[in-house]
Amino acid sequence: MPKPKSRSFAVIGLGTFGTTVASELARFGNHVLGVDLQERNVSRVADTIAEAVIADGRDEQALREIGVGSYDVAVVAIGEELDANILCTMNVKMLGVPTVLVKAMNRTHHRILSKLGADRVILPEQEIGRHIAQMLHNPLVRDYVSLGNGFHVVDFRVPQSLDGTRMDKIGLSEKFDLRALGLMRGSDYVDCRDAATELRADDKLLLLGRRENLRRFADGL
Repeated sequence: MPKPKSRSFAVIGLGTFGTTVASELARFGNHVLGVDLQERNVSRVADTIAEAVIADGRDEQALREIGVGSYDVAVVAIGEELDANILCTMNVKMLGVPTVLVKAMNRTHHRILSKLGADRVILPEQEIGRHIAQMLHNPLVRDYVSLGNGFHVVDFRVPQSLDGTRMDKIGLSEKFDLRALGLMRGSDYVDCRDAATELRADDKLLLLGRRENLRRFADGL
């Protein structure tokens, strides 16, 4: 499998959220520029990412001088200062950054940023809260990804009650309108397209479907 192409990211605002994003992107092999007005925040990530610069995201000229406009993606992670967040978003858009992601503080802020042309607006606390609530609601769900239009992919832990059950006996498509995308048993892939495949407790089953159907399947076990 070919290695994913690395991209360049400018992360503006190096609080907890911005520092985490910048550090993880760098760990994946991307070129990351970190920008913050506070020297202590810049110093904290200086040894982790490619470049760390003290600059004011509200100052278009300052962002221009450090080359933010040449980056593939800008992540505006400025937290509590609403005016700074909005001005920085406007600046990176005017500098021509192709993709702009912005951290929002509330839904009203979300609407403003969307009007300004942000490609994606993130409400970290709400997104993480929904994620955790889903996993707490049903401990069999290890993780999930929303695909839009009501569809999700769920990493589902097979319970003891399904141990030894054949794939064609659980009625995924007939009863629940779900599709099995894959099955992992430990570190081994098992072909779940074979109707005779038997599930084992603690297998990881990747399921695709609408949220209500996934919940109906999980709640019935």
